[in-house]
Amino acid sequence: MRAFAHLLDRLSLTASRNAKLTLIEDFLRGTPDPDRGYALAALTGALSFDAAKPAFIRKAVEARMDAQLFAWSYDYVGDLAETVALVWPERPGANREPELSEVVEALKTTSRGEAQQLIEGWLDALDADGRWALLKLMTGGLRVGVSSRLAKQACANLGGVAIGEIEEVWHAIEPPYGDLFAWLEGRSERPSPDAPGRFRPVMLAQAIDEAVDFAKLDPAAYAAEWKWDGIRVQAVSERGERRLYTRTGDDISATFPDVLDALDFEGALDGELLVMRDGAIASFGDLQQRLNRKTVDAKLMAAYPAGIRAYDLLLDGEEDLRALPFVERRRRLEAFVGGLKTTRIDLSPLQPFETWEGLAALRADPPAGDPAIAEGLMLKRWDSSYEPGRPKGPWFKWKRDPHLIDAVLMYAQRGHGKRSSFYSDYTFGVWREDETGERRLTPVGKAYFGFTDEELKAIDKFVRDHTVERFGPVRSVRADLEFGLVFEVAFEGLQRSTRHKSGVAMRFPRINRIRWDKPAREADELTTLERMLD
Repeated sequence: MRAFAHLLDRLSLTASRNAKLTLIEDFLRGTPDPDRGYALAALTGALSFDAAKPAFIRKAVEARMDAQLFAWSYDYVGDLAETVALVWPERPGANREPELSEVVEALKTTSRGEAQQLIEGWLDALDADGRWALLKLMTGGLRVGVSSRLAKQACANLGGVAIGEIEEVWHAIEPPYGDLFAWLEGRSERPSPDAPGRFRPVMLAQAIDEAVDFAKLDPAAYAAEWKWDGIRVQAVSERGERRLYTRTGDDISATFPDVLDALDFEGALDGELLVMRDGAIASFGDLQQRLNRKTVDAKLMAAYPAGIRAYDLLLDGEEDLRALPFVERRRRLEAFVGGLKTTRIDLSPLQPFETWEGLAALRADPPAGDPAIAEGLMLKRWDSSYEPGRPKGPWFKWKRDPHLIDAVLMYAQRGHGKRSSFYSDYTFGVWREDETGERRLTPVGKAYFGFTDEELKAIDKFVRDHTVERFGPVRSVRADLEFGLVFEVAFEGLQRSTRHKSGVAMRFPRINRIRWDKPAREADELTTLERMLD
């Protein structure tokens, strides 16, 4: 457990991607099985424990210290695992320090009733770093700045193979990945990827640089299609197994049984998951009603019917098409979708163009309806094969310019992980007239990125200096016509929302600039956002 705790601690304090990669690679090389396999599973989000819940942890610590003191400590630190790790009473030598594999295997088999005693015994045996790592492992929120793909890249570096080879077999192997490490270290053959219904690593696009790339590219070499505003998915129906995966390989089949029922084919499609009604695409807000749910009922599926707009065909029957050029895959895709007997899967139409100027005009005029349903355009070389990862050149994304408004900071909350000591999560608002004609702020969104570390420190100081009320972990900041901090907020789309008091909801809001120079009274009005909707 100590080596895993040390790894998490180093990762949480390291900003560089390459440095994180080296840390993980060194850990995998120097740690024996099965501990390194379980650590890899934790970093890739492949572990979850039903028996270990945050309520158990809170109950355990409140039995050992004053509950109000713990509540104040938690409010100050802002992170449950870090708070408990720091305040848990030391009991040196109370128990033997557990191994990572011992913890994982016990949590996989223990009942909820037994978990409480196990957790308390482990916390007694570990130091503060070990307690923090244990609690992060149990709650599933490591927050050390490592993506699943970065951890897989470390595996690839360990074995001197391409990351696509790791991703190709990933869904055919299970923690603690003994067969994976045996292959990477040359002790056995590569694990077979031939599992029915498996995920194929996706191909991603680069953001286009208009000032540089268009001068070098031939428009005749590229196909264009809209970049629809849903979530990228891979729909697989193979040898009796049906699966729906996100772009990162997460299995979301249980959340979309209606889509799964429509996969009456043999093959694998790449496309966009959307809410579609009679062939018309709804906003991303409608899709959000279906996302991140463990189960869905018939009422929800009827209100928000999901479907797939297909981009590409990876598998046709038993034939792998990924090595074929896009022009051939597209021809096969059109025939494949045309033969399906469902309205839940349709084809993303290509958009003809002859010049980059003509394409720019098309980009400025998205499909009729809510403009947020198309985020921009995708460009794909006609001769491009389907390569895992983000190769340079074959595919580009050309997103529409973000919307910008000026809004006033209203509330702030502490962040997590490295930001747990800073007020880094911000709620902002715009002006509206109340029934008396007085201008008041109404919240329209939240953002927690878009600023530098130095700017974060400055905003944090502003929040602390100008707090007017506290609501648990949230601080209300002075914000009126005469005083306030203005943010220039960028966002990708806007939609009406009955769940928000303002009546609007933003898509991907982030801080674009901090307007220290702008008086709060000059921030935007709610009517500005309403005009954007209209």
